[in-house]
Amino acid sequence: QVQLVESGGGVVQPGGSLMLSCAVSGSIFSRYTMGWYRQAPGKQRDLVASITTGRNTNYADSVKGRFTISRDNGKNTVYLQMNSLKPEDTAVYYCNAARTSVVGKLNYWGQGTQVTVSS
Repeated sequence: QVQLVESGGGVVQPGGSLMLSCAVSGSIFSRYTMGWYRQAPGKQRDLVASITTGRNTNYADSVKGRFTISRDNGKNTVYLQMNSLKPEDTAVYYCNAARTSVVGKLNYWGQGTQVTVSS
C-alpha cells in the first residue's frame, strides 16, 4: 500500500516562506513522477509543480520564480519550497505520486496540508 504523508503547512504572512514535505512509503519512490497540487475553497484542484524521475520540473505560471520543487530519492521525499507567498496561494496542498505500470496508470494522493497566507 502506497502512502503519502504531507507536512509543513501553516499560517504565514504575505511575503513569507514555507517548505512542504511529502514522505512516500510502500513503493519504489524513484519510479514515480511527483507533483504538488492545491485546492482553494470552491475551486478545482490544480497542479502547482511536478518533478519527473529524471528531475525535469514543471510549474504553474502563477508560481514560477517563487516555488521550487525537489526530490530526495534516498529519503523517499519530495519538497515544495514556497517563497514570496501571496494570499492567493492559500489552499490545501496535496502531494501526488504517479507512474504508468503494466497494469495501467497508478495515481496516489496524500491527505493534504493547509497553507494560509494572511496578515
